[in-house]
Amino acid sequence: MSNDDRVNVISVNHLSKRFAEYQAVDNISFTVKQGEILALLGPNGAGKTTTINCLLGFLKPESGRVTIAGIDPVVDVVAVRKQLAYIPEQVALYPKLSGQENLVYMSEVAGVEKSTAQFRLLLNEVNLPDYAIDKPVGSYSKGMRQKVGIAIALAKNAKALVLDEPTSGLDPSASHEFSELIQTLAKEGVAILMATHDLYRAQEDAHSVAIMNKGQLVHSLGGDAIKDAELESLYLQHVRAVSTC
Repeated sequence: MSNDDRVNVISVNHLSKRFAEYQAVDNISFTVKQGEILALLGPNGAGKTTTINCLLGFLKPESGRVTIAGIDPVVDVVAVRKQLAYIPEQVALYPKLSGQENLVYMSEVAGVEKSTAQFRLLLNEVNLPDYAIDKPVGSYSKGMRQKVGIAIALAKNAKALVLDEPTSGLDPSASHEFSELIQTLAKEGVAILMATHDLYRAQEDAHSVAIMNKGQLVHSLGGDAIKDAELESLYLQHVRAVSTC
């Protein structure tokens, strides 16, 4: 499938969101196509989390519209969540349940029915160690918890994956392994939005980059331009430019 044939899965169109006098997001637009990884960069308070919360249906836009696979979360949030998997910085799992038990329960809530062997195979696919599959998640590292989150996305056959600071707190080996997992998902056609401060992973993994600051989308680039860019310098240039305005 060529780039031109891939449909937009995540669409943000002229999105704005205000909290009292604070303009958290100010008229931003971007899309993430099938098989694309978009890295959403920006300092704390830039508006990344507010944007994600609008996509998840936790917040209602002030103006503009967001859709996941063509579905507006304001209209049908249940349908949106069937198409989308969300992995926050700290993956929300039940600590007393095992990795497999969490996967089974979360999948059943999403209406997914699979055999015990199929669930175990999904955990094998995301490289969760065999010794950990039946151990309580409370004993897992962050990287292991994320693998369960990816397995949940695989189980529900999600068309979109939203990640919030996925590599924060991971050692280089775990970060690299997580990178390989999301690249595999992208190759399978999943649209991935990754909000991150990790400029290295953004440059290595993303097909496009969008930089936010003070609620605005201040710069974007894609394709070979990402690999060729001095991304840190570019990031600082655009963040500082808005900060001094």
